[in-house]
Amino acid sequence: MSQIVEKARLRKQLLDARDALSLDFIKIASSKVQDNLRKVEYYRTAASIGAYYSIGSEVQTQGILQEILNAGKDLALPKVVKSNLVFKKIPKLSDLEVGNFSVMEPKDRCETIKRLDVMIVPAIALTREGYRLGYGFGFYDRFLHSKKSKKIALSYSKQIVKTIPHDAHDVIMDCIVTEDEIIYPKNAGT
Repeated sequence: MSQIVEKARLRKQLLDARDALSLDFIKIASSKVQDNLRKVEYYRTAASIGAYYSIGSEVQTQGILQEILNAGKDLALPKVVKSNLVFKKIPKLSDLEVGNFSVMEPKDRCETIKRLDVMIVPAIALTREGYRLGYGFGFYDRFLHSKKSKKIALSYSKQIVKTIPHDAHDVIMDCIVTEDEIIYPKNAGT
């Protein structure tokens, strides 16, 4: 129980700090994150990429999404179905609509994709060991648990912390991309 309380406390503290970032910082840092993401080889060579449409103070992903589409790669975004994530291929950004949690999701008519070469995962905080603190619903951990996709988390360097309480079901990221660096955790299954 104390781990749940500790994660909730850490989540609130780090979300408050991230939400206090200026829009100028978010735009500049997000552009640098996108530049660094291009340096990750398995991202560059992936044919199919799962990603997310950023909200609030998250690293902005709209430019990344458009870049993936412009490169002719398959792009899939998550849709919440019951208590799970389903990734649906979107041919263009206009195939999105406001869904659960006011997040942009693929329209129902979009094709479900089971296998993705790379998954770009949202995070509130990360450790250098690849542990991720998400929003607390467990959607990504459940989805990624048995997947072979390379997992890349996007974050501001300010959101890299020393420790995050974690369990056996927490999925370790293969790569963390910030505006300042690319981190390849030693614990990751690379």
